[in-house]
Amino acid sequence: MEYPKFPPGFVFGAASSAYQIEGAVNVDGRGPSVWDTFSHTKGKIRNSDNGDIACDHYNRMAEDVALMKSLGLKAYRFSIAWPRIYPDGEGQVNQKGLDFYSRLTDLLLKNDITPFPTLFHWDLPQALQTRYNGFENRAVSSLFADYTETVVRALGDRVVNWTTLNEPFEFAALGHFLGQHAPGKTSLPAYFRVMHHLLLGHGMAVERIRAVAPQCKMGIVVSLTPIHPQTDTDKDRQAAMLANQFLNHITLSPIYKGSYPEPLWGRTRLLHPAVKEGDMSLISQPIDFLGINNYQREFATFRWYVPFLQMDISGSDIADTEFVRDGVQHTSMGWEVYPQGIYECLRLLKDEYNNPPVYITENGAAFDDRPLEDGTVNDPLRVQFLDSYIRKAHQALEEGCDLRGYFVWSLMDNFEWAAGYSKRFGIVYVDYATQKRTVKESGRWYKGLIHAQSR
Repeated sequence: MEYPKFPPGFVFGAASSAYQIEGAVNVDGRGPSVWDTFSHTKGKIRNSDNGDIACDHYNRMAEDVALMKSLGLKAYRFSIAWPRIYPDGEGQVNQKGLDFYSRLTDLLLKNDITPFPTLFHWDLPQALQTRYNGFENRAVSSLFADYTETVVRALGDRVVNWTTLNEPFEFAALGHFLGQHAPGKTSLPAYFRVMHHLLLGHGMAVERIRAVAPQCKMGIVVSLTPIHPQTDTDKDRQAAMLANQFLNHITLSPIYKGSYPEPLWGRTRLLHPAVKEGDMSLISQPIDFLGINNYQREFATFRWYVPFLQMDISGSDIADTEFVRDGVQHTSMGWEVYPQGIYECLRLLKDEYNNPPVYITENGAAFDDRPLEDGTVNDPLRVQFLDSYIRKAHQALEEGCDLRGYFVWSLMDNFEWAAGYSKRFGIVYVDYATQKRTVKESGRWYKGLIHAQSR
């Protein structure tokens, strides 16, 4: 296969997150997170799955890093579990938690794999949810900055690239508005409070990193989902504009412009918290790069009866398996395969946000992967997905978008949040009963892509 060629220095890696792969939830002093609580709540997770064991990465770290090396990965994006560092969310530091990530960092560097840690990938310490109501309380923004400083002081001598938060919109909306993720709340005002305090925590964390490790580079990871009008009417176009503000510009605008997007912010002024003096300057202080996660697109329809927003965003329930509708492939999440979307995201950043340095920090697809009799795992639909999306990213780069790297989601099959273990995103197959790892066809394809860059 002929692979697209990227410029020298372009980084190809893979991504994961702590709660989705580590397991060992009560080992070496780790405290519970909101996801431990949520996943053990009846009816919240498909098949009553939880992350207690997950991929057992905590005990199989050396094996997993060797696997990354065998795939030729140049970088690894992982997250640090706040409750491993501060089991109570604040107060006493758990040295064993820091030691785990220090060992992981050293092992990655020994194998010429650049670490890209994320400081918060949704596993908020349960103690902070109980004590403060989580990120609905701005006090937790300050505690996040304290936790950030502790981790960066411990690892910043070896780790250069940091991201503060993963997908603040999803944590705020799915966890506090729609109730589908931890902590399972259903309040539109809570969504706005959490959204603002997450971004405030990001700004405070950037300030701390600059102070204690000025040599480091830092950014934030946001989800970008292009939203198109359902029909070519003025009302649906207006709905799509508001939906894009609600999902996408709610993070981009404060980070890069120092203000929340209008007219969304004005329409919802009765719901969101008062922004205090200095908040927006903290949130919008310069960062070194932006991470974007993209999987699909969605559609917006005008709905006069929806309070404040007057729009509805089409969404798919988690599907039983992949399917084709109207000639278009959908993944087993029910998501449309739409490679043009990743191009649209990159062009948006170039055309509207002054072309910041960007890493694609998550991109991938879930399909119903099953081993053959000989143990191999062939996943041609994922190969097609990755090839088409990466080629569209390459097109954007050739048009001047400042794209620096690409991380496939995910390194291995894992706990897929509300879907439990029913969905497989990995380029490595995990047999959860035995914890055996098997590189899929897509993993071999990705290895070939990385190898082709050095020819």
